[in-house]
Amino acid sequence: VKFYTPEGNYDMVGNNTPVFFVRDPMKFQHFIHSQKRRADTGLRCHDMQWDFWTLSPESAHQVTILMSDRGVPRTYRHMNGYTSHTYMWVNARGEKFWVKYHFKTDQGIEFLTDEEADRIAGQDADYHRRDLAEAIKRGEHPSWTLKVQIMPFEDAKTYRFNPFDLTKVWPHSDYPLHEVGRLTLNRNPADFHAEIEQAAFEPNSFVPGIGPSPDRMLQARLFSYADAHRARLGVNYKHIPVNRPKAPVHSYSKGGAMRMENVSDPVYAPNSKGGPRADSQRYPEEAVWEASGEFMRTAYTLRKDDDDFGQPGTLVREVMDEAQRERLVSNVVGHLKKGVSGPVLERALEYWRNIDKDIGERIAKGVKSG
Repeated sequence: VKFYTPEGNYDMVGNNTPVFFVRDPMKFQHFIHSQKRRADTGLRCHDMQWDFWTLSPESAHQVTILMSDRGVPRTYRHMNGYTSHTYMWVNARGEKFWVKYHFKTDQGIEFLTDEEADRIAGQDADYHRRDLAEAIKRGEHPSWTLKVQIMPFEDAKTYRFNPFDLTKVWPHSDYPLHEVGRLTLNRNPADFHAEIEQAAFEPNSFVPGIGPSPDRMLQARLFSYADAHRARLGVNYKHIPVNRPKAPVHSYSKGGAMRMENVSDPVYAPNSKGGPRADSQRYPEEAVWEASGEFMRTAYTLRKDDDDFGQPGTLVREVMDEAQRERLVSNVVGHLKKGVSGPVLERALEYWRNIDKDIGERIAKGVKSG
């Protein structure tokens, strides 16, 4: 589902079930292989499916749903939708919550028997697509009521289930549903390829106030979906109208095939030339969380020697000999004299003084002498 907001696009990638078969992203490709076709014959294989499922007990919740009435919906209109993953919300006061999205069908839940599904699949492979298109054309616009479960941030630490496990649900008795709005499909696409087949959904497309959770499958999807789109549609897939944000976007991207947006200098960040920059005061990075554990604490603790100028200073003073330092000064002076503007030049001289005061002064003298 794509939502277009004044702040940008928000994509939610989900399923018609509230859970998934695996919770470890390393197993995802293996799961897909087991459900597709054999390498030798190209045929579907139930033995493969059950081999994987029974060796992956975390699949039990999803398989139970798949084999139940909800696993064979009568139409797209008669099934629920779920993001399945847990996301983060941050309110105007900076308070954080964990959330799960539920799209409840307003048409009611209806299902097919296995025999009916087999018969329909043989008679009309486009049955579901046809039903949805014809219903919308008749003016019977299907809708889903969007509801969310909300968990206070601190509850996750002590909740009886891992709230970030994609194979688990949050019982409604613990976290009831709260109605948010309604999703209505009120038109058919004018061009199926342009509007449907080229649509690119990616759960890393957030707007301020919404962020990810420690769900490991979600973490993998944050980068892998965009990677798949670049392979499928090209590096500039966000220029395709169906994927283009409705709100103005300021980007420094300028390369790749099929780029259709004009750019102007500066084409890099950070810059001091007045180019676009993130507004950290208007949109602070609040939808974040921290991992715990001894390794994470030590790995991300900055030390006094972690400054940016210490090691290059040691390189200049203790590794280079005087002849090398002379050539270093000459190289830098020659480079700075070739069109570096006044304000940038002053920063460059201070940059070298921070590396080594003596080298910085020698470079400044060389620049100003010419």
